[in-house]
Amino acid sequence: MNKLWKKSSAKLHPTIERYTVGEDPVLDMSLFPFDIKASNAHVKGLRKIGILSGQELKELLSALKELEKDFHKGKIRIAVEDEDCHTVIENMLTAKLGDTGKKIHTGRSRNDQVLVALRLLMKDRLKEICMRTLDLAETFLSFAKEYEDVALPGYSHMQQAMLGSIGHYGCSFVESLLDDIALIDSIRNHIDANPLGSAAGYGVALPLDRSGITQELGFGRIQINSLYCQNSRGKFESLFLEGLAQIMMTLGRFANDLLLFTTQEFDFFAVDQALVTGSSIMPQKKNLDGLEVLRGNVSVMMGYQQMAKDIAKNLPSGYNRDLQLLKRPIIHGTDIVLQSIEVARLYLTNIAPKQASIEKKITKDIFMADVAVSLSREKGIPFREAYQLSAKHMEPYKVDFRKNIASKVSLGAPGNLAWKEYAKRIAVLKRIAHE
Repeated sequence: MNKLWKKSSAKLHPTIERYTVGEDPVLDMSLFPFDIKASNAHVKGLRKIGILSGQELKELLSALKELEKDFHKGKIRIAVEDEDCHTVIENMLTAKLGDTGKKIHTGRSRNDQVLVALRLLMKDRLKEICMRTLDLAETFLSFAKEYEDVALPGYSHMQQAMLGSIGHYGCSFVESLLDDIALIDSIRNHIDANPLGSAAGYGVALPLDRSGITQELGFGRIQINSLYCQNSRGKFESLFLEGLAQIMMTLGRFANDLLLFTTQEFDFFAVDQALVTGSSIMPQKKNLDGLEVLRGNVSVMMGYQQMAKDIAKNLPSGYNRDLQLLKRPIIHGTDIVLQSIEVARLYLTNIAPKQASIEKKITKDIFMADVAVSLSREKGIPFREAYQLSAKHMEPYKVDFRKNIASKVSLGAPGNLAWKEYAKRIAVLKRIAHE
């Protein structure tokens, strides 16, 4: 196929071709439908300013629709010599429509073409991630309610600190995920700006209908300055990856906890055997490999976010080919998060607390802070004095796990989990996610 930039008969050295094309033939399969969508809007804009006739527009829209169908049927592949999805689309339109196909690139550059396709992809993926994360938050909420009164030791400095509950523990992840979703929604709004029409960063000598195209593509606003459209690359992608990294941090903590809580030393939870692997040499081993890979992928996501910043930092204004490398962290990072959400959901819905084992592992000293509070409250002595006296009053203290959990009545504590507040937040975020 013809390269869009080719001007002479000179052939690009194959080593340079392979190196500069890189992973684009694979990565651009994710961008393909979004480039089709942007191309549809672009040709409608060209018709509005008189570049295309009504018949040419009709032919282009029909051909783009057929291309999209072929893509979803798996009939389209991108070769190294094609370079990217943009070249494939334009060459296919030209092969089918002749000069009409050649007109599609009027008023745009591959620079703003890939920029708008990536922007559309990021918006789409953030919406999907929001919905999937909301589902996981609701699953954690159900898990917390089911085991609301089951005791679970709380830890500080890796030592037993105060008594908690599985309900309390589960709600901590509900709230963390809801905060992650709120951040992602903010990022969605921030990147919801249309760069198409900025061309190579310096605009074109045509009165492009940027407002109409923005509305056609469903963007919230126009990204006005054509140079800033290019300079925002790396900044917007970094924010996108920050949202994904926050979710991975939440999931990573759950994975690490569960790996610890299912060891023989803790023995707090039983796990469905369909979710464990074994050892080639040790017959007794039951490994939660899925959670270990999830935990490792937290670091991968952090690396991707730093990669986006490092690629874009200190570049001169305008487009630079370095920016092509931003595709990998965006596309692969999205896949990692979506897969990790599903893995976390699978483990969460296939574990059960081993109540007797948990209670056996709880030391009596875990109640010392509660004894100090009781002494301060009942005897009217300063808390610091009660703190010093608490050890002497431990011997007669009767352990009642449910009663202790219920006594923690401060907002957000094990005995006051504020279920309705989480339900309200979930309802609000659901409405936002569907917008």
